[in-house]
Amino acid sequence: MKYLNEINVSNKRVFIRADLNVPLTDELKVGDDTRIRAALDTILFVVNNGGSAIVSSHLGDPGGKRDASFSLKPVADYMSNLLKREVLFANDCVGPEVSKLAKALKPKEVLLLENLRFHPGEKANDEGFARELASLADIYINDAFATAHRAHASTVGMVKYSKLYAAGLTIKRELEYFNKAFEAPVHPFMAILGGAKVSTKIEVIRNLAKKADKILIGGAMANTFLAARGLQVGKSLFEPEQIETAQQVEGTLAETNKLLLPIDVIVASDISEPSSSKVVGIDAVPPHMTILDIGPKTIAMFKNELDIAKTIIWNGPMGAFEHKGFERGTYGIVDLLVNCKNALRVVGGGDTDRAIHEQHALEKLDFVSTAGGAFLKLLEGKKLPAIEALKAPGGAGGCC
Repeated sequence: MKYLNEINVSNKRVFIRADLNVPLTDELKVGDDTRIRAALDTILFVVNNGGSAIVSSHLGDPGGKRDASFSLKPVADYMSNLLKREVLFANDCVGPEVSKLAKALKPKEVLLLENLRFHPGEKANDEGFARELASLADIYINDAFATAHRAHASTVGMVKYSKLYAAGLTIKRELEYFNKAFEAPVHPFMAILGGAKVSTKIEVIRNLAKKADKILIGGAMANTFLAARGLQVGKSLFEPEQIETAQQVEGTLAETNKLLLPIDVIVASDISEPSSSKVVGIDAVPPHMTILDIGPKTIAMFKNELDIAKTIIWNGPMGAFEHKGFERGTYGIVDLLVNCKNALRVVGGGDTDRAIHEQHALEKLDFVSTAGGAFLKLLEGKKLPAIEALKAPGGAGGCC
């Protein structure tokens, strides 16, 4: 697979499939610009090397029809300020007017297309839609790592109709850090997993078990493992249908002692009343209460493991951190990682990313992925359709 920095973009129209799927406020203003900033390196590479950038993205899921509340126009305005240059905006992503705008672009100009998902052909990976998108430019660059696990028209379909294609600098950075952390980790290698469901992480655990020295588990997914041990979890969220699978996984890892579960938890009778919370051992969860966070002894146990780590991967919160009173476990992991200065620390996942931003720790870690689903797929050992498409014959060497 070739990357953008390996090809000549001078006097070329470059179609950049970026990930600008950012939250918008009620006033339709950009609420979090992390993904926009992540796309800037690729856009600037094109314009600084004499090319014109045709930027595209989805925003939310408007269901294949036009919906002003999902328009990318606020992103165009925001990008103009960040780039300190005008970002032209097209009211659609295909059609005669868009084609006219694209052809009129001069070197170093930037055009942002309207939401790709205003058209059903995007998610359907429709060949006609992909061909029309590809016709706008001389070069196709996919830089949307967060959507790389989806085979959509703008992430997979366009490759077939593009004579010259490569991956952008965001994808380059994402894959480089993932490979350092997972494919060739320096040991001891610790993995931290959280979130709500074991069912979405079982394959991740099995794949991590092949390389990680320890797998530290928190969040509601830990409740299923605790229940699989026969422990009382009260009214806590867990997956009864995953009990047998959890038992099998823990049994497989028992000899190596790789799997670490909470030893104490924070419970409450009502998530909206943190004053009702208390710390209990995992063998003393009251039947009328809910597990909502890991406890201080668990954080201390995790600290002992992370202190000796040379590589750390983290995905998923340790509890209901979005509710006041139950954020200490997740924020505690952020603090632990910030202080693990001798380890390579790679973090992925939307909720995890949110916690890092809330703790103002983004610049204090080695790498925070822009992706959730795509990051998990890599942890599972699965291939990403959009990345595989870019490896097809032709690539940045031109169409064969």
